[in-house]
Amino acid sequence: MILEYEYFKNLLNQKLFEDSYSDLLRKIAENPDRYIGIFRPTKPKTKLIQNITQSHEIRFGDALEYLFEKYFQTVGFTLLPKRFRNSQDKEYNIDQLFSDGNTIFMIEQKVRDDHDSTKKVGQFNNFESKYFELTQLYPTHKIVPIMWFIDDSLRKNRKYYLSELEKMANDYDCENYLFYGEEIFGEKGGITTFDFSIWQEVLQYLEIWKNTLPDMPEINFDHKANEVFEEIKNLPPIVFRKIFGNEEVVQQIFPIIFPTGETLNLLQNYFQSKADKIYNTLAMTLQDVLALGNQ
Repeated sequence: MILEYEYFKNLLNQKLFEDSYSDLLRKIAENPDRYIGIFRPTKPKTKLIQNITQSHEIRFGDALEYLFEKYFQTVGFTLLPKRFRNSQDKEYNIDQLFSDGNTIFMIEQKVRDDHDSTKKVGQFNNFESKYFELTQLYPTHKIVPIMWFIDDSLRKNRKYYLSELEKMANDYDCENYLFYGEEIFGEKGGITTFDFSIWQEVLQYLEIWKNTLPDMPEINFDHKANEVFEEIKNLPPIVFRKIFGNEEVVQQIFPIIFPTGETLNLLQNYFQSKADKIYNTLAMTLQDVLALGNQ
């Protein structure tokens, strides 16, 4: 065992689900027509669920990035700053950057290789630019740039990436790699110092973790009213102004996300306790919203 399962689970849940309720309210406030527009082939509830699942997909990639960083650090690699600026003050951000004392490994880590033709070109250009800037930042070190797609079931752009990596290797005189899934680990023909037990443990833990997930994401805010209230109460007043003031949102979305009104009642009491005029206004507006719900 490299990491405790409880640590793994808590980190994954935090990265995936933290601030998910406030994030959804922000999106409703900014683009209400995405959920209630007449030119939508879905009902509001379906669109809300779709939005949350899409958000989880994006966050899952970020969570895996953080998890593998912890694994590489735990087995002995030294983490290096992933964000840096070049001499022109342009900022770069690398998914994984660590050293074994002799070699610096730069890994661009993505969940799956599914980009279209335009995005794949941009992704590789970005990959090459990051490598070059690292050679300027660490001129005396050997740097190995790696493209790694965690899900090995999709290899849409493999031929393109291999071709570009070969050109890059010749032009920069560097050692570079393209890996899918377990291929990156030494026992599977990858980097000899990358321990395959990392991969085995991640797969084992993911299987256990997925069995704890509900079949559908929870969009009933009142299901955990106190917890949701603590998360959303400090959203900027403009978010609440927009959603409380949108009649269609109140009529079509509020019955889905605030079915009992418990969370809204907690918000109203909180707004009434604040001295600022805007919160007094929000409390009165919310009183009208709650009255509509009781009719």
